[in-house]
Amino acid sequence: MSSKPLLPSPLRGENLTLSYDKKIVAQDLSVAIPEGSLTVIIGPNACGKSTLLKTLSRLMQPQAGSVWLNGEQISRYATKEVARQLGLLPQSSNAPGDISVMDLVARGRYPHQGLFKRWTPEDQQAVDEAMQATGITELADSAVDTLSGGQRQRVWIAMVLAQQTPLLLLDEPTTWLDIAHQIDLLELMRELNLKNGRTLVVVLHDLNHACRYASHLIAMKGGKVLAEGSPKQIVTAELVEEVFGLKCMIIEDPVAHTPLIIPLGGVWSNSGRLPVAGRA
Repeated sequence: MSSKPLLPSPLRGENLTLSYDKKIVAQDLSVAIPEGSLTVIIGPNACGKSTLLKTLSRLMQPQAGSVWLNGEQISRYATKEVARQLGLLPQSSNAPGDISVMDLVARGRYPHQGLFKRWTPEDQQAVDEAMQATGITELADSAVDTLSGGQRQRVWIAMVLAQQTPLLLLDEPTTWLDIAHQIDLLELMRELNLKNGRTLVVVLHDLNHACRYASHLIAMKGGKVLAEGSPKQIVTAELVEEVFGLKCMIIEDPVAHTPLIIPLGGVWSNSGRLPVAGRA
């Protein structure tokens, strides 16, 4: 929130006014992404999460306020320099024509290519490693437009990974993925954060995934930050109800020892609806 002191950060927005389709979605919004964190942004639909992510990446311009990347206003950087520092996976992406998987992932190396620079073994290694990490190596020669939604999503993620940027911004990256591939991706993000030292900013809808994998959580509603900090610090039943309008109880995840949200909605059986335990 604008009144809260900003943390030392490689990426931050100050006093932002954000709009989407000519509608103001946030005013006087300030956020700071802690360096070396896996920051997850949560909140209900249309609360400004995706617009904030696009603004932090310079894909969208704020109506007011400024975005700072490594101590400089992001607007002062050349486009390629931004792309060498920051990789973005938006919610939806369209592949050109019948491009192959290998060729699309290779486009992630564009920021590292000069006018006369040839493709190098380092470029190929970055592409190979990104494809291996996302489990798409066997799809290298396939046309992207012939793949399933989940396969295409993994290809786009591989392209962003191939950029090898210190900052990664991913907007709902688990969309289209089955549960096994969702966990694979979340584990990969944790590895990139903990072992490779990358700072990640991720928009997720699954609150329990957010609590398990985030080192820093930002809870938004109505274009405002209602709470931020580690999941153990900020996630309470009161916060979940305030942000999502969902009554719940919080228990400890028996595996990760992070907050686990249990909705208190009705329970159903073959004979009809049963009352929630503890209710008449």
